[in-house]
Amino acid sequence: MKRLRVLEPLAWVGPAVVLIALVVLWPVIEMVRTSFLEVSRFGVVRGWNGTENYDKLFAETDFWPVMLRSLIWVVAVVGFTVLISLALAQLFNQRFPGRKIARWALIAPWAASVLMTSIIFKWMLDPEVGIINLIRRDLGLIPAMGGADADQLGQAATAFPWLIFVAVFVSVPFTTYALLAGLATIPSDVYEAAKMDGASKFRTYWSITLPLLRPALTVAALINVMNVFNSFPIIWSMTHGQPGYSTATSTIFMFILKGSNIGESAAMSVVNFGMVIVLTAIFLKISKWKQEVA
Repeated sequence: MKRLRVLEPLAWVGPAVVLIALVVLWPVIEMVRTSFLEVSRFGVVRGWNGTENYDKLFAETDFWPVMLRSLIWVVAVVGFTVLISLALAQLFNQRFPGRKIARWALIAPWAASVLMTSIIFKWMLDPEVGIINLIRRDLGLIPAMGGADADQLGQAATAFPWLIFVAVFVSVPFTTYALLAGLATIPSDVYEAAKMDGASKFRTYWSITLPLLRPALTVAALINVMNVFNSFPIIWSMTHGQPGYSTATSTIFMFILKGSNIGESAAMSVVNFGMVIVLTAIFLKISKWKQEVA
């Protein structure tokens, strides 16, 4: 009976372990294995390829610019998302007329499909009939005939900032609600004590709100880092990584490589996986997530 009691937790933990092994570990092992194989574009395995797929990948002229752009993409999107969400969470945590409606309205970009949102923005930026360009024409910001200035997604200088804007737009609702949940856990008597001590609003926010909000902020930012780094629908639906590879991140680059060399694409997947782990480790180190809040 004692042995059966010892094994009893396996009945609860076992299915979760099996699910993780099938859904997470097995695909990772297959991804790493494929990166060392020679695979035709039709998926036929021709044999062991050693490190040749990695050699080809690192020799690609666009590899390092794509990796740098991926880093800029993550830092910009997550940074702007956190800053905007902090402000919105603080606003929605206050009592004001219509607060409930405003909170519900914030859910819309989050509830809608990311692909659908991206396509809508692409239509809005259409050089001929897009509402954004129609407004710019009415304001005299671009010529009536349009021209190159109207095609904002066709130029690297304007396309990438627009992609960042859309990514922030769809990321803000989740982050704001995560921070709102964190704000709800802060006891009101802490603020009352700070007020009695004569602390200013800025000092109270910096010394009390932000430190006590750190657990929620860490979780929200970490989830955003992983989601944004692996983001595919926004960039692919709006620009396909073009012009050239000027708006492509490592995930888009990996997908493009899949059309010509599956083994090289698998190698890019391994690099992506490693980058996510490194970025996560750096973020956790910087955020000091293990340090308890006083």
